[in-house]
Amino acid sequence: MNKNESVGIREIPKPGKWLALSLQHIFAMFGATILVPFLVGLSPAVALISGGLGTLAYLLITRGRIPAYLGSSFAFIAPIISAKMAGGFEAAMVGCFFAGLVYGIVALLIHKYGLNWLLQLLPPVVAGPVIIVIGLGLAGTAVDMAMFIPGSEEYSLMHLSVALITLAITIIASIYFKGFFSLVPILFGILAGYIYAFIIGLVDLAPVREAQWFQVPDLMVPFVTYTPTFSWGVIAIIVPVATVTLTEHIGHQMVLSKVVGKNFMETPLLKRSILGDGVATMIASLIGGPPNTTYGENIGVLAITKVFSIFVIGGAAVIAVLFGFIGKISALISTIPTAVMGGVSILLFGIIASSGLRMMIDSKVDLGEKRNLIISSVILVLGIGGAFIQVSDELQIAGMSLAAFVGVLLNLILPGREKQGLNMEMFEETTTEKSDGSAA
Repeated sequence: MNKNESVGIREIPKPGKWLALSLQHIFAMFGATILVPFLVGLSPAVALISGGLGTLAYLLITRGRIPAYLGSSFAFIAPIISAKMAGGFEAAMVGCFFAGLVYGIVALLIHKYGLNWLLQLLPPVVAGPVIIVIGLGLAGTAVDMAMFIPGSEEYSLMHLSVALITLAITIIASIYFKGFFSLVPILFGILAGYIYAFIIGLVDLAPVREAQWFQVPDLMVPFVTYTPTFSWGVIAIIVPVATVTLTEHIGHQMVLSKVVGKNFMETPLLKRSILGDGVATMIASLIGGPPNTTYGENIGVLAITKVFSIFVIGGAAVIAVLFGFIGKISALISTIPTAVMGGVSILLFGIIASSGLRMMIDSKVDLGEKRNLIISSVILVLGIGGAFIQVSDELQIAGMSLAAFVGVLLNLILPGREKQGLNMEMFEETTTEKSDGSAA
């Protein structure tokens, strides 16, 4: 294929090329997709399966017109951890299912009223600080994983050295690698950190040797492996996150429109795209995987290769599902030291926070205006400070959920609100500079 040629959305490449192109998308999403379940205590194998199934559902719902890959969303890490503590994984999965339903409701509203109402409800002065809260709220988790022996509060220089080497290689890959390799710095960082950890004796490969080649992962299926429990408290923790990831989704559609050269922001396509993302999240919740989101890395792969075929994306999704049932792959993922993931997380969580700041800068949010300063300041302190409202014994609105709610409320009631929202220009750069995608 000529460097300047592109493969259309409905074109099918030759089998050998098809497989190679699909594997590229697997490499692009792999590091971030397995990191999320690793951090929250879910099965990485199930995350691969749910991401693959979610992507296939997305392609069907969008009628094969939007080439996008969906993987684990970073925005839900802290809420899932909090929900797990409040009601267990079962209740957390119910909360994630309801977060997916929010996407469906928004898709219906966009069908009826268009997109402007959503952009007015979540302008950059609200969405930006909330994204910053998502990143900085996880900073302590990343540092603890990097510094301490897993399961204890004992400082370990050996574990810290693993984290720092992982971080250093990830940064080098991000800055100096070119082309496709610049899109997978997380994968390079994890590989380098894993090799170093193996050399110094922190990796035990016994689980890999003992694992079967074919193995059904630890699926969490309601009414089969557990009885779902409904908790308003868990719903209040998880569902508000969907408001922020919706903003991220719209941003990704803007970037994808520019990369592919087609307008995916038209109401008929956008509502299907948002619905597809929501259905993918509901599918994940029904088998015990983390909520899904469109991935910036895979959009970057499209930008570099000019291969926009949904069949390539679909091929990657099928491979991801197959990987989830290969026991040795699952076992290998489980042997990755916590310090390795801590090193990667230091950069990733910082990027999430920085992307919120970038959203505000690119949207020209003037913090010299008292209104904007007040909204952003309140969101940051409430979210990072861990403020909460105890509504009842079961219901608590806390952290990022409370910060987002108060931010939206302040934006609506404070005088001087101008019509503002996400603009196309702020998303027109390629996503080769991004990792899993901001609030992803």
